[in-house]
Amino acid sequence: MNAPLFHGSLAVIGAGTMGIGIAQLAAAAGHPVKLFDISQPAAVRALETLGQRLRRRVEAGKAQRGDAERLLANISIAASLEQLADCGLVIEAVAEKREIKQSLFRDLEAICAHDTLFASNTSSLSITAIASVLRHPQRMAGMHFFNPAPLMKLVEIVAGLDTDATTLRRLDALARHWGKQPVQCRSTPGFIVNRVARPFYAETLRALEEQIADVATLDAAMRDAGGFAMGPLQLTDLIGQDVNFAVTQSVFQAFFHDDRFRPSLLQQERVSAGHLGRKSGRGFYRYDDESLNPAARYAEPVGAASLPRVTLHGDWTSLPELAALLQENAGAVKQPGQTSPFATVDEVTFMLTNGKTASQMAQQLGTPVVLFDLSANYRRAPTLVLACASQNRPQDSAKVIHLLQTLGKRVIELPDYPGLLVMRTVAMLVNEALDVVNKGVASAADTDNAMLFGVNYPRGPLAWGAALGWSQILTTLENLHRCYLEPRYRPMPLLRHRATQYAALPSGEHR
Repeated sequence: MNAPLFHGSLAVIGAGTMGIGIAQLAAAAGHPVKLFDISQPAAVRALETLGQRLRRRVEAGKAQRGDAERLLANISIAASLEQLADCGLVIEAVAEKREIKQSLFRDLEAICAHDTLFASNTSSLSITAIASVLRHPQRMAGMHFFNPAPLMKLVEIVAGLDTDATTLRRLDALARHWGKQPVQCRSTPGFIVNRVARPFYAETLRALEEQIADVATLDAAMRDAGGFAMGPLQLTDLIGQDVNFAVTQSVFQAFFHDDRFRPSLLQQERVSAGHLGRKSGRGFYRYDDESLNPAARYAEPVGAASLPRVTLHGDWTSLPELAALLQENAGAVKQPGQTSPFATVDEVTFMLTNGKTASQMAQQLGTPVVLFDLSANYRRAPTLVLACASQNRPQDSAKVIHLLQTLGKRVIELPDYPGLLVMRTVAMLVNEALDVVNKGVASAADTDNAMLFGVNYPRGPLAWGAALGWSQILTTLENLHRCYLEPRYRPMPLLRHRATQYAALPSGEHR
């Protein structure tokens, strides 16, 4: 940092998990930090707990004693807001209630200098609304950290309607100085991450409501086949069902009850029962008695055997890992063309789901059909997810399943569910990310970085959509829309535009 980005000390208000985490992060960067909480004993306990945690890291050889001591020496506890008068930046991490935050910043404006920067760590409240009580709202922005703040890379820098560009630049530079990945966005419901991520949870919750599979199998489909770090039901248990449900409700209400953000009755029932996840001992999984949890239902890999004749038809540019896997290990023959990619396994059509059921595709094509689900990387994924047409003979479906088992893959066979699970989820993520870009909420690069660094997706939604092909995403959503007749699956205008714009490009050029 060549020049100071703010004068004096840095203040953190709120000594909860996020507040003490932000204080630790700033202190580790060498800033004098004043920690204030309305309950001074809570601030004292938080600082003591941080000291204990740092000492354990030193004892475990994961940190240097001198670094830990300097960090702790940089944090002092303020007994009143008035002691924050010399601070050049104030970051609040108090209760997620607009009135509380407004009252706090109104008081701070009367105490702090005119050029003190104000930042809110809110995850869902409007920065415009919070700043509306200030005489100088241009000094205020959102600085949304992710838990745990010292470890998670992403920081959303959120502009309210009146936020000054200089304020955004200074907070962006500060986040980079702290080793973070900042992304900038406008203050709209959910910002980037909490908006774009809603379908990740919603589609698996819907599949569970429709009794497609048990919780462990659905999570395995998203995690072990799709490439996500955790299954959605696992992750909501970790976050807390009450917290995740509250965010969904907030976004749903803020978007005037738009159907694409509709909360799940199944999740509401868990919250009502007190099954909040890990913190309560029970959510979608049991943590009080893990022996009661179901195991995911796989067909395990088998040894090499005689393989059927496999031919790859059309353009496989969008699925290079699977094409290579089939050619290297199943001796697949390629017949290039301009059609969408599909394979024939003897007489069985093997193709990526497009939002129709396998039975619909079998009726349309006049052949036995096995659909496979999307994966971030078919070569590395230990599992593939399939759905088989009801018209198939048992030996037709078994032929494809056995082929994949001999390639070293576990196989999850789901009922004949339109769009399967990963494809319909990713299509919805891409759709929402495109709407964020189209509405000027954030740039394409910041939108993808937000999902990569904020929730550890295997690929940014926009990069994934570009690689797969915008027309594939559009077709999937149109078919889901026809199936459910719900506005939830309506394709966004920018998706339709890109599918048309890039349709005439040479194959593989989807950007």
